[in-house]
Amino acid sequence: MKETADTWAKGYFEQPPLPARPVVAEARSFSMSSSQLKYLSLGVLVFQTTSLVLTMRYSRTLQEEGPRYLASSAVVTAELLKILTCVVLVFRDHSYSVRALNSVLTQEIVNKPMETLKLAIPSGIYTLQNNLLYVALSNLDAATYQVTYQLKILTTALFSVSMLGRRLGVYQWLSLLILMAGVALVQWPSESPGTPEQEHLSAGSQFVGVVAVLVACCSSGFAGVYFEKILKETKQSVWVRNIQLGLFGMVFGLMGVFVYDGERVREFGMFQGYNRLTWTVVALQALGGLVIAAVIKYADNILKGFATSLSIILSTLISYFWLQDFEPTSVFFLGAVLVIVATFLYGYEGKPAPNPSRA
Repeated sequence: MKETADTWAKGYFEQPPLPARPVVAEARSFSMSSSQLKYLSLGVLVFQTTSLVLTMRYSRTLQEEGPRYLASSAVVTAELLKILTCVVLVFRDHSYSVRALNSVLTQEIVNKPMETLKLAIPSGIYTLQNNLLYVALSNLDAATYQVTYQLKILTTALFSVSMLGRRLGVYQWLSLLILMAGVALVQWPSESPGTPEQEHLSAGSQFVGVVAVLVACCSSGFAGVYFEKILKETKQSVWVRNIQLGLFGMVFGLMGVFVYDGERVREFGMFQGYNRLTWTVVALQALGGLVIAAVIKYADNILKGFATSLSIILSTLISYFWLQDFEPTSVFFLGAVLVIVATFLYGYEGKPAPNPSRA
């Protein structure tokens, strides 16, 4: 996937050769722009992750007149927006030539049906995952969701070991143990005021949300590793691959719309309950994959872990002060700290041992 991201950025950074002394200045300029892009991509990742969680949670709990928007419809709309964005990026990569764009899409998608069909499996899983995230945020506060969803680090690591033969170091295994402990503490039951009936309903709602997050973590880990494996086996552009994913995602998403919400669609329409907030959620969800590609290109695991940790902290603060759907406890904070530490530790890379043959 790094190679595809490199290809995406290649045309932007290639410059014609310059005389001797200006080359030094050009190299310094390149270094500064690369550093700025690194932190810019991480900043956008923090903004996208935090904003998506909070706006999605707010949109699923906001009381308004009329029907609420369908989560299944929002998933399909996000896939369509992602496809259009990737088509524009491919169009840009080929010098804004309509003929070249048509040629690439025909050769890579239509003329290679077996390669395209490989994306059906991760696409179906991603579609399930995206729908589960709406279920989770309809039943969990933003802070609990953010921390619990970091279990995808564990599932991704396990699938990487089993499917890609990847080896994890001591720090990685230790971080996974800390991660599980942290998430367990976050889910630790706490005393909450209210009637027994309210407590029962709250516990039942939280159980549904936690199950949705856990299934989403498993699906995220498997689909992510499967997609990575496909990217390593071929040299297609990551944007073309995302178009293929989006096409299958729309098909699976539409099936979900008419199977689970068909009656409501026939009664109120596909875009019932859509407003500015809904379109913001859709746009942020579509933006996610593009941001990850930029982060993979310009940032490392440690800085990515920092961005994730900052997103958890921001989500917790905003969930408490703005949404007011979260009452922090000392046990929750301890669990959140462990999750943040595990995120940093998983991205830590020890110094390589010296090679005796090169001594």
